Amino acid sequence: MTLWYVSRATGLVALVLFTATMVLGTLTSGRVQSPAWARFAVAELHRNLSLLSVAFLTVHIATAVLDSYVSLRWVDVVVPFVSSYQPFWLGLGTLALDVLLAVLITSLLRTRMPLRAWRAVHWLSYLCWPIAVVHGFGMAEADGNRAWVLTLDSLCVLAVVIAVACRAFATHPDTEARKPAPIRAR
Repeated sequence: MTLWYVSRATGLVALVLFTATMVLGTLTSGRVQSPAWARFAVAELHRNLSLLSVAFLTVHIATAVLDSYVSLRWVDVVVPFVSSYQPFWLGLGTLALDVLLAVLITSLLRTRMPLRAWRAVHWLSYLCWPIAVVHGFGMAEADGNRAWVLTLDSLCVLAVVIAVACRAFATHPDTEARKPAPIRAR
């Protein structure tokens, strides 16, 4: 039973960390800046949050497989929708993991690949996060509709929606710099 609790807890912590990573990445991808934080510091924070998220996700997955409460195989971790337990909800988690692995591997190889290719794969994180959130909603429902888990999932969604809205309505700093100076009457 301990592994079950560790698996659920690390899954929730991973979701919160991935949400923070998503919010930070969305806000700082060239549109929203803070004079208090240098760009390199924000990029480093984003990278470290990502790595911490992956660490919690690894523990989440390992404890789920090692737990005897539900019979999960290692193949269920990488091949979507083949699990005998909650195949749809676990399949979404597996799909999110597969997409995350593509983003992670290309991020590790970023200096060895064209920037456009890396950026194209990195955009998959915008697909990975919502799939993981839906996995979380579904698993909370499958585990007995835990209201506090659904609330936490909802707050994560709200945080990302607000970040995306801020980014959508922000102007790019380069756009402001390129605007011609207004003509003043003498």
